Amino acid sequence: MIPIVLESGAARLEVAVLGAEARRWSVGGVELLWRGDAAIWGEISPILFPIVGWTRDGARVNGRRYPLELHGFARHKPFEVFARSADRVRLVLEDDRATRALYPFPFRLGVEYRLGPDRLTICLEVENPGDAPLPYACGLHPGFRWPVEGDVRDGATVRFAEPETGEVAVIAPGGLFSKALRKLPFSGRELPLSEALFASDALCFLDPSSRALQFIMAGGATIEMDFSGFDHCALWTRPHAPFLSLEAWTGYGDPEGFAGDLYEKPSMKILAPGERARREATFRFSRQSA
Repeated sequence: MIPIVLESGAARLEVAVLGAEARRWSVGGVELLWRGDAAIWGEISPILFPIVGWTRDGARVNGRRYPLELHGFARHKPFEVFARSADRVRLVLEDDRATRALYPFPFRLGVEYRLGPDRLTICLEVENPGDAPLPYACGLHPGFRWPVEGDVRDGATVRFAEPETGEVAVIAPGGLFSKALRKLPFSGRELPLSEALFASDALCFLDPSSRALQFIMAGGATIEMDFSGFDHCALWTRPHAPFLSLEAWTGYGDPEGFAGDLYEKPSMKILAPGERARREATFRFSRQSA
C-alpha cells in the first residue's frame, strides 16, 4: 500500500494504513525512526491497543477466555483514513467480527498524527459506542535510530524531567510483571545507556514522577518525549540493535499470577457507554541537547 505522506517545513512523515504505523520521520534530512528488520524486530512504531504488554494466557471477560496477545491487535489491522491535510492525518479502526473474537467489545480507535517542523504529535482517541463499560489500554511504541546518522552509539543517555526512584519492576518469564524491583544506574536525573542495561528486558517506569524525558545521543542530538497524556513510559531495545524505543502507555502487562477479569487487570481504563478518551504525546527533535 502507498504510505500517507505529511510535510511541514523540512520535516517529512510517512504513515502506513496497516496499523496506522509511522514508518519514516525525518527532520532536515535526518532520519529518526529506525527502518525495521524482521531478523531483529519487524515493526517500527506500532500502535498498542486494546492492551499493553502481555496477558497471562489470554484475557478473561465474564468467565470466558480470549486469545488476546502481546500489545493487542490494532497494529495488525488496516485503518480507514478519516481526515487528511498537508501536515495532519486521522485514521480510524472499528471493531469487526475478527476483533470481537479476541476482544468482545464494540470500539472506535482514532489515531491522529500532527507534524511540525521539528516535532511529531501522536494522539490516540478511544470511543465506546456500545452499551457496556469498555476496558482498554493503549500506547505508543516508536523505535528511534540509535545512533542517528553521523553519531556514535556509546555515550548516549536518557534524562528524565524529574528525579525518579531509580527502580523498575523485574520482568518475569512470559513478559509478566513481578513484585521484585531492579535498581538502575541513575546519575541524578540521567540514565546512561548501555547494552547491559537492556540484557533482561524493557525498562518499565510505572507512574513515574516525570511526564517528559530526553534521549540524548553522544553528539548532542536529542529526541524529547512529552508523554503528559499517558500514565507510564518504557525504554526498550534488543542486544546491539540500532534503535531505542521510547514508549508511552496507559496500561501494562499482567502481574505474575494474575487470573482476574480484564476489568480487574491493573491500570486498565474503563470507558462508560458513549464516552471517549484522548491520549497524546509529542516527540521533538533537536540537533543539540538543551
